[in-house]
Amino acid sequence: MRTNALPPPRTRRSFGGFRRAVAVGVLALAGTIAPLALSVPADAAETTLGAAAMQSNRYFGAAIAAGKLNESAYTTIANREFNMVTPENEMKIDATEPNRGQFTFTNADRIYNWAVQNGKRVRGHTLAWHSQQPGWMQSLSGSTLRQAMIDHINGVMAHYRGNIYAWDVVNEAFADGNSGGRRDSNLQRTGNDWIEVAFRTARAADPAAKLCYNDYNIENWTWAKTQGVYNMVRDFKSRGVPIDCVGLQAHFNSGSPYNSNFRTTLSSFAALGVDVQITELDIQGASATTYANVTNDCLAVPRCTGITVWGVRDSDSWRSGDTPLLFDGSGNKKPAYTSVLNALNSVNPNPDTTPPSTPGTPAASNVTSSGATLTWAASTDTGGSGLAGYNVYREQGTTDPQLGQSATNSITLTGLTAGTQYQVYVRARDGAGNLSGNSQLVTFTTQTGGGTDTTPPSTPGTPAASNVTASGATLTWTASTDTGGSGLAGYDVYREQGATDPLLGQSATNSITLTGLTAGTQYQVYVRARDGAGNLSGNSQPATFTTTGGGTGGSCTVTPTTQTQWPSGYVIDPVRVTAGTSAISGWTVTFTLPAGHTVTGSWNTQLTVSGQTVTARNAAHNGNLGPGASTAFGFQVSRPNGNTSLPSGYTCA
Repeated sequence: MRTNALPPPRTRRSFGGFRRAVAVGVLALAGTIAPLALSVPADAAETTLGAAAMQSNRYFGAAIAAGKLNESAYTTIANREFNMVTPENEMKIDATEPNRGQFTFTNADRIYNWAVQNGKRVRGHTLAWHSQQPGWMQSLSGSTLRQAMIDHINGVMAHYRGNIYAWDVVNEAFADGNSGGRRDSNLQRTGNDWIEVAFRTARAADPAAKLCYNDYNIENWTWAKTQGVYNMVRDFKSRGVPIDCVGLQAHFNSGSPYNSNFRTTLSSFAALGVDVQITELDIQGASATTYANVTNDCLAVPRCTGITVWGVRDSDSWRSGDTPLLFDGSGNKKPAYTSVLNALNSVNPNPDTTPPSTPGTPAASNVTSSGATLTWAASTDTGGSGLAGYNVYREQGTTDPQLGQSATNSITLTGLTAGTQYQVYVRARDGAGNLSGNSQLVTFTTQTGGGTDTTPPSTPGTPAASNVTASGATLTWTASTDTGGSGLAGYDVYREQGATDPLLGQSATNSITLTGLTAGTQYQVYVRARDGAGNLSGNSQPATFTTTGGGTGGSCTVTPTTQTQWPSGYVIDPVRVTAGTSAISGWTVTFTLPAGHTVTGSWNTQLTVSGQTVTARNAAHNGNLGPGASTAFGFQVSRPNGNTSLPSGYTCA
């Protein structure tokens, strides 16, 4: 859920492929859009965001709401400043297929037509999502839901075939927290291949459109969620699943702040062979420095093709209380606007396109039945963006799978097949995403080890819990041993919780510090060891501990804000949690949903529902607040059509 707007035709430089300026047919209207082709002196700085971005063959866009297209103040800014449009809600599932098999595009077409009439391209958002599903889709499951997803993708993409620059094919499919795994949703329960099916369906439906995966909280390279998405994209590219781009939403706030490793995240995804796009940018407080940093990070990565802000003015934002956009509620440019424009205008006219030197021939050592260590002479980089690391590939026909990545000139490969010959090469990558040539091949054969290792490690000792807080605990146990030949690889830590025990974390040693736990909650936890062949030991005896009580160490207050509403649902965001005069190390917010209302999504919180009572606890990254400090979370709800009630009875402890 988000909102925003875009720019007008204006005098601009001519930049290669962008010179054609969107000659796209207007849906349901006659004619096409004429190209924009005027130019200005080469040394003149551009004065709007879209034109400034075009200097480096990028776009700068905004989310647009159909209901605001009659507001002249809104459309004036949107038309002047932006050259890419994303419909805020109008292309989502509930908007385009309110009844199964009955598609409606009135509001989506209104935005599309406004965009192309004003010389702008359009990003489609979104085709497959666990949230904002119409009631009929929410009631489906299994193969019936899978087919409904396929039919929806085909129906929407057929309507816009050949006219959309890029589609967010799948949105927000990975879970928050430390698991790095998929979100539990009705779509996920149709089978783990649902995302792949969505992308393959989309490619067949419109081969011309770029196909993107889009998510939030994947900007920090060290976070498990980021790594989970990265591993999925790497897998898709290695198997030929059609994915062209990754959208990083970039909703930066005190709970999910900007980190200087954002550029590493962008370049690492780009090194997989996909474009990266910043798709829903807004920054709490609209820090001019942070906006400039984000813009410069994109400019430093050649495959970062554009930036979209999620709204035109602060008053249009889904997070209006955070004043997160480039224009204030009156439409005035904020300091952040100037910082972004200056960054776009100062882009290096000669960006780093020089790849690193080719790495030396790798040498293999410590070869086992399931792994090997490779070392090679390091590369150098003279293009200016700096050496970022190395990708290691197996030569294997037309598509060489990537075996791993390393930040240094060595790597230990695991999970190899026993008794198998490997031909492996290395490519260096720089901060701009350029890849070196292939190193010479190294050939080695994994040991047979008397056959593939099928012997699991010994069972770990009973874990002992210590340093228990409101949101975490440290576990230590007696180490396992492994005699199967592939070697002990690490440990998996699970919570005993019924039929499906969730993975709480992994460790390479016989201890782990768990984070993101729920205050005042009893946990029964056990450990399993795993070896290099993937064999798992038996379960250890469980350890039982209880996180400390409301666990906050002080008081807190909660202030909800209704961001947007529609007949069958609404978004509450931000829900601001503020510490009192003492610091807190965790928080719990409770509130009551009206009868018939159902939570369909949440972010920056661990949310549980019992009847109509909702309990929202801090996520792993936003529980610690100093005196008077605040953080925020949000949630989305579906409700009976026409019911205007909202949640009530908010408390914070």
